[in-house]
Amino acid sequence: MELSVEFFPPKTPEGADKLRLVRQQLAATLKPTFFSVTFGAGGSTQDGTWTTVKEMHEAGLQAAPHLSCVGSTREKIATLIQQYQAIGIRRIVALRGDLPSGMGQYGEFQHADQLVSFIRETTGDHFHIEVAAYPETHPQAKSPADDIVRFVNKVKAGANSAITQYFFNTDAYFRFVDEAAKQGADVPVIPGIMPITNSSQLLRFSDACGAEVPRWIRLRLQSYGDDVASIKAFGLEVITDLCDQLMVAGAPGLHFYSLNQAETTLAIAKNLQLVD
Repeated sequence: MELSVEFFPPKTPEGADKLRLVRQQLAATLKPTFFSVTFGAGGSTQDGTWTTVKEMHEAGLQAAPHLSCVGSTREKIATLIQQYQAIGIRRIVALRGDLPSGMGQYGEFQHADQLVSFIRETTGDHFHIEVAAYPETHPQAKSPADDIVRFVNKVKAGANSAITQYFFNTDAYFRFVDEAAKQGADVPVIPGIMPITNSSQLLRFSDACGAEVPRWIRLRLQSYGDDVASIKAFGLEVITDLCDQLMVAGAPGLHFYSLNQAETTLAIAKNLQLVD
């Protein structure tokens, strides 16, 4: 069972100090295979991603930077890849990414499969390449079938494995995995797990990224109002059950969207008896 955790680059010195404590706690207790670090729209957090990944790597942790290609150039991507390779990073999360507000041009890369191909052309097999998967279909996809084709193209370009957008419906995940495998994309697809700790935040995230929050979950969260303790207790129960279903049915791992927090991720893992 491969476990991994996602962070975002801290924006303040206080945030950086907090993240150091969080990653130390998760590394010691959860022992994840790797920590990934996100990358803002159009590369807007490139420096923060680099700094965070470099620091984690120097601390002896397996760090995987997110690398988005939209709005960038082959030269810029090549420089960044070479910098990561030079310090010994061995894993990259390769994404198309989102155009920053006001930018109208995609740049030299239109889709993530082109980025995967470029990384392979530039560095051979140096990197383990993760890509994104969308069990409930990418919100900008022309159709579910086209979304599967996009994913298959990334695998054929050289991706080793995938991390999914978070979801709450296991049927969507297993159907996606089966359909992709039938088209030749038979690589590990790791479910992305979003802890539930804040109902308004979760609903806002989900509306923005196209993740379906089942009506019964949405109504229960709304019924708790500002009762944070009840939201967290309910969320822990829901996500533990989701992870248990995935594990029992043979999912190859779990990728936790930690939001730079340790408590809830560790509570889920403890419920699943993944940690002591």
